[in-house]
Parts: sequence; C-alpha cells; structure tokens
Amino acid sequence: MNEQWQEIGDRVFVRRHESYDLNVGLVVGDGQCLVLDTRESHPKAADLVDAIRKITPDPWVVVNSHAHFDHYFGNALFVPAEFWAHARAAEEIKRDGEGTRDRVAASREPEAADVEIVVPDHTFTERATLDIGGRPVHLRYFGRGHTDNDIIVHVPDAGVIFAGDLVEEGAPPAFDDGYPLDWPGTLSAMLAALGEPVIVPGHGAVVDRAFVTAQMNDLAVTADLARRAHVEGLRDLISQIPYPQAIERAFLQLDAG
Repeated sequence: MNEQWQEIGDRVFVRRHESYDLNVGLVVGDGQCLVLDTRESHPKAADLVDAIRKITPDPWVVVNSHAHFDHYFGNALFVPAEFWAHARAAEEIKRDGEGTRDRVAASREPEAADVEIVVPDHTFTERATLDIGGRPVHLRYFGRGHTDNDIIVHVPDAGVIFAGDLVEEGAPPAFDDGYPLDWPGTLSAMLAALGEPVIVPGHGAVVDRAFVTAQMNDLAVTADLARRAHVEGLRDLISQIPYPQAIERAFLQLDAG
C-alpha cells in the first residue's frame, strides 16, 4: 500500500491503486476537500484516509462515481461527511449494498465481510455544483454507459474531468451492468459539453481527449455492429466488434425495444 498521489492540476490529485487498478480523486480547496470514491473495503479505505491526511487535514465531501462496490465500500471510514451520488446509485446501494457485500466477501474480497454500507445522502439526477473551499466542482450526468448511474466530476479551474468508469484505460470497458448502445452517445455528450484536456478514468492511467475519442469510436462501432447482428442475425459479425463482451447487454437492450 505505497501508492503515491499524482497532482494533475492545481491542488487536484489522483491516486492509482494496485488493487483493481482503481483511481481515487482528491480536490483540495481552502479548508475543505472532495474525495471521489472510497475503495473496496474498510482496510483499503483506512489506507486511503492516511494518504489523504498526508495532503490535507481538512474535512471532506465524498462523491461516489457509481454503485459498484470498489467505488463505495469504503464510505464508512469517511463518516461524518456529505456523501454525493446520482439518485439511482443511491437507490441501488440502499437496495443491493448488503447483498453485494456478502457476494463480494464470499467470492473475491474477504475483507469486504465487515463493510458497513453507507448510502449517499445527497443526490441529483442531471447536475449539481459543490463549493469545495471556494472552488466550484460540478457533478454531471450525461447518460447511461458503464451503468445507468455513472457521473463525472468536473473541476473547471484545474482543467480536469474525473470520468469514472465511463472511461477505462489498461483494460477494455466493463459491460456487466452496461448499456453499450447508449455509451458512445454519453461520451460524445461529455466531450461536447466539457473541453478540459485532462481526463481521469475510473481505472488505469490518466488520459487525454484523443484517447477518450478513440474509445468512444470503438464503442460506436460495437453498438452499430450489435444492431446489425441483432437485426440481420449475422452472428459472425461479433468477431469484428471491438468489444465483443458488450454483445449480451446490447442484445438485451434491443430485445426490450
């Protein structure tokens, strides 16, 4: 647990973790900070708290980028705080958090057995602006993609976008709960609305707009070929799709109309 902070903008940091190749964001204002995502267990969150305290002693606001366990299981280590997320993420955490904890603890992360589920108590559906020690930080929802509740954190005075798992580096995008047909449009809307050059994916190295554009284009090809395969029954098209793992979810969407 010796991961280091990387300052990617004025008092804006990312810490990339060996476990899950997960990125956590930190935005430091005057007398307050914002923490984006809290890791996958209480011990991992405790390590994160120690790392944050090497940067700032100030109280925090916590944002969960979406309702996957590696992004919110550490919330309890940050109480008391405001916890922000998309309204659907909070609903999912409240409904499924304990069951998810039990499955994760049994299958892959024994440390998760002791996780106390803390549901975000501040929610929004399209946008919210937080004042983090005099710095405006915008929370935005651009549409479905990796899940139906992915949000981005936009730090305009530092030129940084935390894109969460809407962008993946070092591995293909994950589609288990995804919406492959919507995903390219969601990224297109984000890029059109926000011009910042530095983009932090949920996992992997910090990237630029060219990387996100290329991934968006691959997602668009995936969606297009999935539609063709679904309509025409051309299952051999799957071999041409950049992200074949998206097909099952894409077909579920298409079957639903």
